[in-house]
Amino acid sequence: MTRVLVVDDEPQIVRALVINLKARKYEVDAAHDGASALELAAARHPDVVVLDLGLPDMDGVEVIKGLRGWTRVPIIVLSARHASDEKVEALDAGADDYVTKPFGMDELLARMRAAVRRAEPVAGEDDSLVTTEAFTVDLAAKKVNKGGTDIRLTPTEWHLLEVLVRNAGRLVSQTQLLQEVWGPAYRTETNYLRVYLAQLRRKLEADPSHPRHFITEAGMGYRFEP
Repeated sequence: MTRVLVVDDEPQIVRALVINLKARKYEVDAAHDGASALELAAARHPDVVVLDLGLPDMDGVEVIKGLRGWTRVPIIVLSARHASDEKVEALDAGADDYVTKPFGMDELLARMRAAVRRAEPVAGEDDSLVTTEAFTVDLAAKKVNKGGTDIRLTPTEWHLLEVLVRNAGRLVSQTQLLQEVWGPAYRTETNYLRVYLAQLRRKLEADPSHPRHFITEAGMGYRFEP
């Protein structure tokens, strides 16, 4: 059974999540503050964490950093904070996804299932080869093939593609992409991302004006969907 750690200081939200998750055969642990969350995570080893940012004893971002010090467990942030910079801060700290309150239970559960799926190793699968309906990315050989033809990418285009593909299904923040591809000095050069994502879409998408695989999350970052 999948074990979920719910971290929220609002009793009604915790109660609703526990009821809905247990009805779907999940095992559920609940914490109402950051310290308890970190203790429970270490003791119970959840398969996914649903985390509120506004906790009474510490900011949820600190909980994310504490978890990321020792585990890659999927973390879905559940928060009333709508500002994009706060969302980006949580994603940069290591969160896998971000759901804004008020939220639909079906959407949250779908995102949670997707996060757990992505975290599970698939037996016999070569994770260096990523196949979409339009193209194939061979991470080991550093090659991209579309319709039987190798697509030439610049080193920067490849690096950007590689970061997105290795985080398939996850929202990667603008800051993280800029830092990993161009370096810390370029953390604010968001125009670089627009230009290079447009080039990747032009080379790889079936319809670059309506991208299927390289998705923009306005003001936040980008997501690669296989």
